[in-house]
Amino acid sequence: MEKIVDIIEAIAHEKNISRENAIEAFKEALINTAKKLTSQTSTFEALIDNDTKTYAINKVITVVADDDEKLEEAPDSYMPLSEAKEFDPSLEIGDQLKEEFQLEDYGRTASANLFRELEYHVQRRIEQDLFEKYREKVGTVMLGTVNRIDNDDNTHVEIGELKGILTRRNRIKGESFKRGDTIRALLRYVSVDPQHGLFLELTRTSPKFLEALMANEVPEIADGVVEIVAAARIPGERAKIALKTEQMNVDPIGAAVGVKGVRINAVSEELNGENIDCIEYSPIPEIFITRALSPAITQNIRVDADAKKAVIDITGDQKAKAIGKSGINIRLASMLTGYDIELNEVEGITERQSDNTLQGETVKTTDTSALENLFK
Repeated sequence: MEKIVDIIEAIAHEKNISRENAIEAFKEALINTAKKLTSQTSTFEALIDNDTKTYAINKVITVVADDDEKLEEAPDSYMPLSEAKEFDPSLEIGDQLKEEFQLEDYGRTASANLFRELEYHVQRRIEQDLFEKYREKVGTVMLGTVNRIDNDDNTHVEIGELKGILTRRNRIKGESFKRGDTIRALLRYVSVDPQHGLFLELTRTSPKFLEALMANEVPEIADGVVEIVAAARIPGERAKIALKTEQMNVDPIGAAVGVKGVRINAVSEELNGENIDCIEYSPIPEIFITRALSPAITQNIRVDADAKKAVIDITGDQKAKAIGKSGINIRLASMLTGYDIELNEVEGITERQSDNTLQGETVKTTDTSALENLFK
């Protein structure tokens, strides 16, 4: 097996793995082959000479104390000190004796074993490279082609060298795919399964998918000018996203929505018509929670930051808006802010801003009761 390094480099090129990984795979194949031909308790080392482009295998025996338990566990890898002294009086505990091992002495059996071992370890290196490659892409949007739909209604997607699986629970309610469709989904994680092997788990229901789509559509978000602080979704129905910016001349909501809503509409279309509310983030919980409950107009708010609870006074005509259809608005507001929100209905009717404008003159309110708790 002369010029073995040339063979290894050819394998690396053919299998699209690094030269270093191909060499490591070959070394492991050599060691495992030597163990199969001798004993599994033996210790071997494989050496590659880049100058001569050849390899060598050494059997390694370590000198240990005469009463060491390793002598019983792996007698082929250890030698008692008293016996080692007979070979060389200068040997001490911990020294190693090496003897060259010739695979060629075992003929076709060695060749067949080495081929199988090399094939196995090269495949493991290929999978390891793919695993590392796609693990770095976790949390990003992947583009793939639907290959099939199985009996459990899981969508199998071809993505590069691997296959992705979009399970039913990770699919937006109401959407369906057929073979040949091109879809976008968020890479949730890379996994190894006895049934599917190395595969990618995809999702279209995660708030992170919404964030990634927004970053793709809005340059200000991709560039970091506008930051997504939090996002909450009820997939396929409605979502809320909190935005902020440190630049005074940038409107985070306007940037996200785009001219005539072109940006936000593109994201909504990708999410099967999901309605998306953009909210400007505030570090003040009272303001943030009030904005999160939009389009409802609140009267007063009391926040317990330690208990993560907010009690909000609201008039009857605004309560339905605050709750939303099937409780969707208040649920999203709670998910977005991280606060448990409780509504307290109070008497009265909330007036619109337009009602306070008479003949072009704006009437300023003198009622500041809604802000009292901000300064307690």
